[in-house]
This record gives sequence, C-alpha cells and structure tokens, in this order.
Amino acid sequence: MTTAVARRDDAGRSSPAVAAYRLRDAVYLNLTNHCTLRCRFCPKFHGLWTVGEARLRLRTADEPSVATVIQAARAQGPCAEYVFCGLGEPTTRWPALLAVAAALRAEGRPIRLNTDGLASLVQGRDVAPDLAGLVDHVSISLNAADEHTYERLCRPSRAGSYAALLAFAARCRAFVPRVTLTAIAGLEGVDVDACARIAHELNVAFRARPLESTDGGSFRVR
Repeated sequence: MTTAVARRDDAGRSSPAVAAYRLRDAVYLNLTNHCTLRCRFCPKFHGLWTVGEARLRLRTADEPSVATVIQAARAQGPCAEYVFCGLGEPTTRWPALLAVAAALRAEGRPIRLNTDGLASLVQGRDVAPDLAGLVDHVSISLNAADEHTYERLCRPSRAGSYAALLAFAARCRAFVPRVTLTAIAGLEGVDVDACARIAHELNVAFRARPLESTDGGSFRVR
C-alpha cells in the first residue's frame, strides 16, 4: 500500500482506473485490487480508492495486461524508480509482475516491490529466486510483532501467513540487494520497536510507516 493519503472515489467512479501513476519521483504500477489480506487499516476498506489524481479501483475484467502496464509506466516519463504497488497485492499476478519487471529492467532504473510477503505461500513454491536480477528492493509489510496481532489487524485468508511472511523476508535476502520490513507507527496494538527487532534478527532493514489520515479526518480501524 502506498503511504500517500487515499481519497474517496465518489467523483471518479466513471473514470478508468490507471495501470501506472506517479508519486513524487517514482512511478507506481497498479496490477490488481486482489489481495491475500483484508487489513483493517487498508484505505480501500474505508471506501478510499484514489491516490492524488490516480484512480486505482480495478475490476477483475479491467486488470491491465503486461503490455498495458509497460506502456503506462513509460508514458509517465523519467523517474527515480518503478514500484509495484497499488491497493491490491501485486504478487497475486506473479507471472505478469515478473514480465513487467523484466521489460522495465532494460531501462536501468531501480525496481521496488511493495508486498505482503505471502507470494511463496500463495504460489505454493519458493518464488524468491524468481526476483534475482529483476527487483532491487523488496519492501514487506510486517505490520505486527506477533502472529496474534497480525491476524487481528491483517485478517489473512491463509493459515500460517505470519510465518510465511518471515520466511519470505529471509529468503529474499539471498536474491535481492535490499530487503525492508515495515510497520505502521501509531496503529493501535503495534509495537514498532519489537517489529524493528524482528527485522534486525532477520538482518534486513526496517522502516516505520506513518498512520495516514483519510480525507483530513482521523483514521479508524474497523
């Protein structure tokens, strides 16, 4: 999920969803709205689907093809990096993600994957090696320092998700130059310091994400 504040989609329901959008100096790639989690703090579960001027609400039939994503990304012009990140989990479209990354890799810009870390669990195999040479940075939403809090906040659809996330982070270290675990500072029940310790134990980086307000109001976790 992006750290930019999402806006309600009321005014843009008839406008098409975008396959790529710009935030600051990066171009973000919007592959899908499907996800393996139902995070209580996710903007889309609060009716928020628009980031800046970019409408991200994709219907299943509207999921962009590999060629469409590549074209949309390049149409954004020069950027500091490409980021796989929308309001869904990009790794649920694993073959498409790899194909897009391979095509954009030729431009020489860094590629980052923002993910829930459940790709190997969902795909039924160790997919971390697939990222070698394609992705420079994997940012994984840890979100909690223990399984109970994780399940309460993220509501995973698959058993063993928390352990799978940690295993994926550890595996990515062997294939990706930079791996970061993140958690939301200010979210009730989240021990950010404990999350940072987990990252340290896995020998990966850690970043605390801000708890964003929605439409200028307070953010409430459902």
